Amino acid sequence: MSESSAEAVAAIASAATGATGNWRKATGIAGAAIGVIAAGAAAGVAIERMTVGRGMRERARLALDSTGPYGSLRGTPGTAQADDGTELYYEVDDIEPDAAVTPKRRRLFGRKAPAPVTVVFSHGYCLNQDSWHFQRAALRGVVRTVHWDQRSHGRSARGVAQLEDGMPLTIDQLGRDLKAVLDAAVPEGPIVLVGHSMGGMTVMALADQYPELIRDRVVATAFVGTSSGRLGEVNFGLPVVGVNAVRRVLPGVLKALGQQAALVERGRRATADLFAGIIKRYSFASRDVDPAVARFAERMIEGTPIDVVAEFYPAFTDHDKTAALPHFKDMPVLVLAGIGDLVTPSEHSEAIADLLPDAELVLVPDAGHLVMLEHPEVVTDRLADLLTRAGAVPAGATVSGYGSTSSTAQRG
Repeated sequence: MSESSAEAVAAIASAATGATGNWRKATGIAGAAIGVIAAGAAAGVAIERMTVGRGMRERARLALDSTGPYGSLRGTPGTAQADDGTELYYEVDDIEPDAAVTPKRRRLFGRKAPAPVTVVFSHGYCLNQDSWHFQRAALRGVVRTVHWDQRSHGRSARGVAQLEDGMPLTIDQLGRDLKAVLDAAVPEGPIVLVGHSMGGMTVMALADQYPELIRDRVVATAFVGTSSGRLGEVNFGLPVVGVNAVRRVLPGVLKALGQQAALVERGRRATADLFAGIIKRYSFASRDVDPAVARFAERMIEGTPIDVVAEFYPAFTDHDKTAALPHFKDMPVLVLAGIGDLVTPSEHSEAIADLLPDAELVLVPDAGHLVMLEHPEVVTDRLADLLTRAGAVPAGATVSGYGSTSSTAQRG
């Protein structure tokens, strides 16, 4: 997910008391620091508790879990093997074999068969391939798509190098993982790369290590809510004192929490209401997010084990792939971000666009980090236009009305 979920996880540190005094002390410090982050969300949860009973909240969550359609789309499964032996899970949605299309698809993309292009979606930290639910639904059957789970996320296996060898996770490793998925799922033909947050960083790492692949096969790229570097300067919407405290203690605390995974997971369940508020604050910016969508995001983030959260977090501070961006300069590029993104602020997307002056920069008002879930019609519309410019779908194609929103995107 959002790189902020690490902060959300650390917010329960003081509740999950550890086995040693040092761990207890560290988590106590983190609890105080992260309390600044949690304050606004906790206040909202407190007000909700005054008017809605705990049992009713739990029943509401169960109802949303059982009836929500989000994340229900499935494709043809496959696996790729990373260079360290990690099994990476992906799914392929192929183009419909017959020429007949539904009225909806005629309206969105016209009657002609799309070019043989494969669109590969890479998700963000603490999410999985289902985070692209709306875009996947809109493109299904019209253009070939591949959706994969990054290592240790979703249905992919835990990273072998991290679990067995104790190797630190790097964004470069994720770039090599994406190369393995491309080799298995898209061995030939043109490719469009789409990455959100950590997924965008993965795409940059791929370009950094395999520039010839970008030059020879990639025909368009979309960077959604991502950054090419300097993530250590993000303040997460906090005052300076809160940010400094978080930066000082968070890496060590997350490592300690990862070593007490079973205990922390119990703490997460016990503080579900607080988590929901924090996740919503750092995932969305608008007030009228569909509760089923908010719960869907919450479920994906809850499904990421604390030791995986801890394992990935340090890689973001080290991430700097600015030098890889010129590899994308000779193709259509979409750079899109939510103006209210507290995790990878829109200034980071503007910095990417500055280095790719021919890219289309789209800033979405009233949108946070999970812009593809919060304002799906805007993201899908701009992706459809990108695919048109890349020759993946007929000229003049567009997508409108898929999902709902109360605001309109601004072109950069």
